[in-house]
Amino acid sequence: MVFTHVGKNYALHICIDSCNYRINLTTNSKPNPYIAPNFCMFLRKHIIGSKIKSISNYDLERVITIELEGYNDLNDLINKKLIIELMGRHSNIILTNSKNIILDSLRHIEKSDLTYRNILPIHEYTYPISNKLSLSKTNFSDFNTLLNLENIYTIAKKISSLFIGISQNLIEYSISYLNISIISEETLKLLFSYLQELIDLSDSDKISCNVYLNSNNKQDYTIIKNKKETNLDINFFIDDFYNNKENIEIFINYRNNILKLINNLLKKYNKRLENINLKLNECSNMETFKKYGELIVSNLYKLSNNNISYIELEDYYNDNKTIKIPLDKTISPSNNAKKYFKKYNKLKNTLVVVNKQKQDTKKELEYIESIIYELQLAKNIQEIDDIYMEIQENLFNLMPNYKKKKEIKNKKNEISPLEYEVNGYKVLVGKNNMQNDYITVKTSSNTDIWFHTQEIHGSHVILKTNKNKLIDNDTLYKCAEIAAKHSQAKHSHNIPVDYTLVKYVKKPNGAKPGKVAYTNQKTIYVRSID
Repeated sequence: MVFTHVGKNYALHICIDSCNYRINLTTNSKPNPYIAPNFCMFLRKHIIGSKIKSISNYDLERVITIELEGYNDLNDLINKKLIIELMGRHSNIILTNSKNIILDSLRHIEKSDLTYRNILPIHEYTYPISNKLSLSKTNFSDFNTLLNLENIYTIAKKISSLFIGISQNLIEYSISYLNISIISEETLKLLFSYLQELIDLSDSDKISCNVYLNSNNKQDYTIIKNKKETNLDINFFIDDFYNNKENIEIFINYRNNILKLINNLLKKYNKRLENINLKLNECSNMETFKKYGELIVSNLYKLSNNNISYIELEDYYNDNKTIKIPLDKTISPSNNAKKYFKKYNKLKNTLVVVNKQKQDTKKELEYIESIIYELQLAKNIQEIDDIYMEIQENLFNLMPNYKKKKEIKNKKNEISPLEYEVNGYKVLVGKNNMQNDYITVKTSSNTDIWFHTQEIHGSHVILKTNKNKLIDNDTLYKCAEIAAKHSQAKHSHNIPVDYTLVKYVKKPNGAKPGKVAYTNQKTIYVRSID
């Protein structure tokens, strides 16, 4: 729905999320889904072209009724109601006809032991039953009796459970605002009068919203007495508050989901490295097997008994000391020698393969750890998208069962590294591996200076020298501080930062994003970064 106010059009935002439920005009656009939900298509069919006759709700109850007027296919004037119930996890959007018969709803609810009404097509709509009282119709004597000098730590919950439209946050903030430290008849009267005044002013321009930290130490808001600039201030405060909150929640969930994916991969590769080290430990015995074989072969002329489980021989590799060699008594000594030589050759070949596997696995682990560092550093959804695209291009071959997101795969990566100004010079900082490659390999000149923390995950930092060969020590030190600040060692002391000319920084063939080799470096040690 679109509303017009003072020559401007605003969309009506209806949200029935269990934590962020609300209805308000909005200026924050949301991307349309690729496939419209069925209920959305239903509403398009029934209310497009209709006009709003009225918007109402009862007392402070969170049930809003929007009366609509329009024409049907036969050009008859008909009325419908769009009812929005904002009740936490029971929130719903319902469309009825003029006789209160439900045409459809976003959530279908069947009457059961847990619910007292049907929210289903062709059923009559009934308003939710509330046992709560109306504070605007309650006098102080009843208010005082109901609370019975409730404890200050539980009074917010008690009032919220007794009265319609009064939240715990409002009571907690009001108690703080009124400087109430103990509950007495006098302080209850002060609180009651303040709440009544807020309710009386709820339809005026003399209230506004205020952000504060609630009892759970989370950012929330409540209404306060105040002169507003326009009669839409509260609306757009709520719009921005929840939009920011939802964006933060989306960002955190998005990042955590990818972190979970990458951490699982990290565990897989750590397990692989553990198995490789076990194999290498087995290979450490291969020279012993070779020695056993050689000693048996050199002493075959002495071995006449084939049915023995061990043999003691002089070890000419160790000052002819006696050595005990285990034997398989089911085969001859010569075949035992062949068996030891076979073990030796197998482990020798295994050692070559496993050493290569260990190098490759350590490289993958180092890259996976760099991705985890990037995710922990990311500050918005765009940066997570960039990292996700990098993961798709470089790690999804290691996770064949994970499905790629086409909309991200086909999205062009927008390179936007951080920029600093140091003593008149521009300094670029990569926010992820793709950006690190971009600023180091593609946009830097040979005379620019490259910085990176020594053997520590961090961002590439490029000092744009403008071909100036005489860069002073203060500039170099400040750039090294920036490199330390954007690294895993930012809270450490005496952080080593390598720097060299870009012409000495090379990208090895087949290297992962962000991985470079460099020479001719010098090292600066910088203090811990706040």
